[in-house]
Amino acid sequence: MNHSMTAKQFARRMEESQAKFYRLAYCYVKNEHDALEILSEAAYRGFIHLKRLEKPEFFDTWMSRIIINCACDLLKKQNRYDFYEPDDSLPAREEDLSVDDRLDLYQALDTLSPDEKSLIILKYFEDRSFREISSILNLPESTVKTRLYRIIGKLRTAILA
Repeated sequence: MNHSMTAKQFARRMEESQAKFYRLAYCYVKNEHDALEILSEAAYRGFIHLKRLEKPEFFDTWMSRIIINCACDLLKKQNRYDFYEPDDSLPAREEDLSVDDRLDLYQALDTLSPDEKSLIILKYFEDRSFREISSILNLPESTVKTRLYRIIGKLRTAILA
């Protein structure tokens, strides 16, 4: 029995998840042009390797991993590891924080490695469950939790310093 996704289904799912995928890419590169370039490359890679997607119900998880890989590839190529900055065009999710607190948070986030940023982005910007993050990053769920809590401690120390 073939469970693979058709090209038409792929296009529909990409269109349905476009905003979510754009936000994920944007968190890495902080500009529209690069985020769109990442999405274009990720869509190409996803389409070319569509047969590798064994279960279509995991499409979003699978594409998120491809987007993260494309973002990291682009950042390596550009030799920079910036992080998301506040932008009025993106929906605010940290409304309870003052401007100074947000700036401190974003400065602290800039000190993280790309792997650490991936965990924070997936958990707090994409609102993914530990199980989803585990699947996307191909890590045990317990490792995801442990690393995330260590990163939060690291951020807390950086912000309070």
